[in-house]
Amino acid sequence: MPLYGSSAEYALHCLLFLVPLPEGQALSTGDLASAQGVSPSLVAKLFTRLQQAGLVRAQEGVRGGFSLARPAESITMLEVVDAAEGRKTLFDCKEIRGKCLLFGGCAPDWATRGLCDINAAMIAAERAMRAELGGRTLADLARRVAAKMDPDFAEKSAQWLGERASRRTRPERQAEGAAR
Repeated sequence: MPLYGSSAEYALHCLLFLVPLPEGQALSTGDLASAQGVSPSLVAKLFTRLQQAGLVRAQEGVRGGFSLARPAESITMLEVVDAAEGRKTLFDCKEIRGKCLLFGGCAPDWATRGLCDINAAMIAAERAMRAELGGRTLADLARRVAAKMDPDFAEKSAQWLGERASRRTRPERQAEGAAR
């Protein structure tokens, strides 16, 4: 069973759509969900967590949505993963080393002295994983994705999202257009 579920993955993918947005523009959770073929309620829940973590900000109104709260260079993958999934530990040591049947119910001091070696290895692995995720920013990830991306796809993606945003207009503007 994976340590982290799909929430971290969807959150990172959604945030990648926000990286290239010009200042003042936002994307709705509905548009982000549609772009990825996922549940709008899932994306809405994720963005509530991301907003609480200070990673995105909401813009009110019909043309509102979400944008990055900070520059992509200052948002780490670790922050996104922790916001989306909650801080999780890799391992929960149960100290079973002292419960060996061969000890006859009373473990000798040598068997339980110091940190359990298995736990120590798991702690080191978790530190390494968190350091790796903490050392990669959303901007780093966006650059890597962009380097692989077909230029036509980037253009089509921006066009699709722009069309979706332009459909979200105020009712009074629609009425003004119909009156002209």
